[in-house]
Amino acid sequence: MQARVIKLGLIADQTGPLSFVGAANANVARLVVDELNEQGGVLGRPLELIVEDGATIDSVAEAKATKLVHHDKADVIFGGIYSSTRQAIKKAAVTRGRTLYIYPEQYEGQESDPLIFCTGPVPAQQVDPLIPWLMKETGAKRFYLPSADYIWPHILNQRVRDAVTRNGGSIVGEEYFPLDHADYARTVERILASGTDVVFNTTVPPGVSPFLQQLHESGFTQRGGRIVCTYFDENFLNMVPAEHAEGLYSCLDYYQTVEDPFSRSLLARYEARFPGAALFTGGSGCSGLYRGIKLWAAAAEEAGTLDRDAVIRALDHAALANGPGGAASMAPGQHHLRLNMYIAQARNGRFEIVRSLGAVEPGEAIVEPAPQGEARRAI
Repeated sequence: MQARVIKLGLIADQTGPLSFVGAANANVARLVVDELNEQGGVLGRPLELIVEDGATIDSVAEAKATKLVHHDKADVIFGGIYSSTRQAIKKAAVTRGRTLYIYPEQYEGQESDPLIFCTGPVPAQQVDPLIPWLMKETGAKRFYLPSADYIWPHILNQRVRDAVTRNGGSIVGEEYFPLDHADYARTVERILASGTDVVFNTTVPPGVSPFLQQLHESGFTQRGGRIVCTYFDENFLNMVPAEHAEGLYSCLDYYQTVEDPFSRSLLARYEARFPGAALFTGGSGCSGLYRGIKLWAAAAEEAGTLDRDAVIRALDHAALANGPGGAASMAPGQHHLRLNMYIAQARNGRFEIVRSLGAVEPGEAIVEPAPQGEARRAI
């Protein structure tokens, strides 16, 4: 009798403004699942990857999560980039579907649900080390926060404000725009008039391209101004002309210039199988997705079952000795990862690492366990 396949559901934005990210995420998942299957699968059973297009629309992602849980009977759900997309997937997969969900993207933190694990960086790993380092290195004091109007920028900016003021600086402007906003002329005027030293940007595609273009054309960086965008990686860098992002600082768990042997080997395997524009990067969720699938597989093997709660117990202390950017391990009770972090700067169209931060704790709250005896979908 043939063993039942284990179904992994992935929601990746194959269309819409984040399609270049979604394509890379789907590639990563195929790479990892195929490698696991070549090694005998999980629990001696083959893995089936089911990829659904979230279309960069939250309502579509929610509908696709519903399909994956109720029609496809997926054993675990992965995916989502925007935090609002995570919330949409959570509604369908977790709140209604009571299915384990692993979110791979860097984000604002504070997700605390017994059925959700997050495998990308959070503010304690990005904002907290980056801001004081930047202020010390450059003497910057005055920060301006142009932002997309959804959950990630609102919460992240609170952390930025705290870090800046704690280190003797000030926030001289904070504005929020629709994600597809395109005319930033008045904002750029205010940035220049305020004497801003650092633009801490949380505008996102599609609005980020015209913002960076208009900021560049104003001469802001040529006059000594700095730009920070913590999610920017090689995929996002390739989305805009190199001169528009020249000098931009980012802080992530992985860049393609990380030199450890495993990271180099993984990048080579990815590029050999998926040549083209959809790159293996950190800010696009690729590194988090790689970790998420590998950690889930290790947890299922340790548990010896696909029982959701048994896998969650194993995931809570799961670790990878080798991964993109280095080792990673769950901070017990937090459902977030201890990660190696890097500060990088865009130079001539590529990111160069300017500081390796080593392993940084996520600093998230302890997740309350699910109530005993809670009903869940049978596996």
